[in-house]
Amino acid sequence: MGLREDLERYREVGEDKREDLADFIQYGDLGQSLPDEINIPIKIVDLPEFAYDRRDQGGIGQGDPDVGDPVGEPQPQPGDDGEEGDPGDESGEHDYYEMDPEEFAEELDDELGLDLEPKGKEVVEEKEGDFTDMTRTGPDSTLDFERMFKEGLKRKLAMDFDPDFLKEVLKIDGWGPDRTFSWARDNSINVSKHWLEEAYDQIPAGEKTKWDSIEEVEENVDHRTTAQKIKEEGIRHVPFRKEDERYRYPEIIEEREKNVVVVNIRDVSGSMREKKRELVERTFTPLDWYLTGKYDHAEFVYIAHDAEAWEVERDEFFGIRSGGGTKISSAYELAAEVLDERYPWSDWNRYVFAAGDSENSRNDTSENVIPLMEEIPANLHAYVETQPDGKAINATHAEEVEEHFGDSDEVAVSFVNSPEDVTDAIYEILSTEAES
Repeated sequence: MGLREDLERYREVGEDKREDLADFIQYGDLGQSLPDEINIPIKIVDLPEFAYDRRDQGGIGQGDPDVGDPVGEPQPQPGDDGEEGDPGDESGEHDYYEMDPEEFAEELDDELGLDLEPKGKEVVEEKEGDFTDMTRTGPDSTLDFERMFKEGLKRKLAMDFDPDFLKEVLKIDGWGPDRTFSWARDNSINVSKHWLEEAYDQIPAGEKTKWDSIEEVEENVDHRTTAQKIKEEGIRHVPFRKEDERYRYPEIIEEREKNVVVVNIRDVSGSMREKKRELVERTFTPLDWYLTGKYDHAEFVYIAHDAEAWEVERDEFFGIRSGGGTKISSAYELAAEVLDERYPWSDWNRYVFAAGDSENSRNDTSENVIPLMEEIPANLHAYVETQPDGKAINATHAEEVEEHFGDSDEVAVSFVNSPEDVTDAIYEILSTEAES
């Protein structure tokens, strides 16, 4: 059975993969993975098998098996017993589940309950969408006739009236055009006074006193509204106007690429011994994978520092160690320079992750680092303190940053004293970004 079949069966049997994911982040061999391929160790499941009847009562089959042999298992071949052939020198890949960073990000979202939605930054293409926008001019083929008809129909309903009924109202004793116009306006009947005057002049003198009151007219003369006339006779004429014309044109949609740059900063001074460096790698590497999986395009900058800062390659970043002192602000000064020159805030999502044992030169945190963190625009700033052997008296950087920024949704501080703290630190960092 191949790796994929094993994996499908594994998924059906249980939910242990997430436990493997957490264990891998905390304790696994991160060197088994590549930037675009993550190897998560999984528990191989023993599948049920049929065996031959131990009472040797026979059955249908082939060959000459021994009692208890699994059905379908290939017979031993020369060299399988180790007596012939050379010993294998390749590691067994069957106990690792391969996933790409995007799948890793999805699994980590599920495991930690995160909801990070990347922001599109750089415009890579403008394309035409649906014809949802309107303009007053355009080719006839894009004329929105339905809208024009609705506007004309609304006008007809608002301005149309029953001329036969109004002629009878004009025949009320003592009313005439003025009184009839006032009554029509009070009853929301849109008729012009000019029309009433012309209609009144056409009424014979003997009929101008036909009715005694409006109530008498309403009792004896049918009055049809415009809606009733349309229902009974249909629409013979809709009054269109030039101002009703609208032409459809496509909405212009900007396709934005989700670009991200992650600046990883690490203290490489003499106090950052092997255990501390390992905890930095365990925290930063899954964060890099996660953001690679979340964004369309990810780039990484690695800055090492003691009292001074310099840019390094990834393969140097986690192992390098110097003998100098510590000045964390030197790294932020270099980070600001790199971001301004190569990754403008308008085009790139930015993350600035720093790690160390919180030791720093006197007053550097309050006077330099914190102001620089405030001045560098980023989706998130984070500082990870690694102290596996107990905290030094002068290791106050993380506490100062945490006290200054408080519950800010743009700055996260986490403390990693052992591998067991790594998952919580990652959650602390990523949940802060998700909330913002």
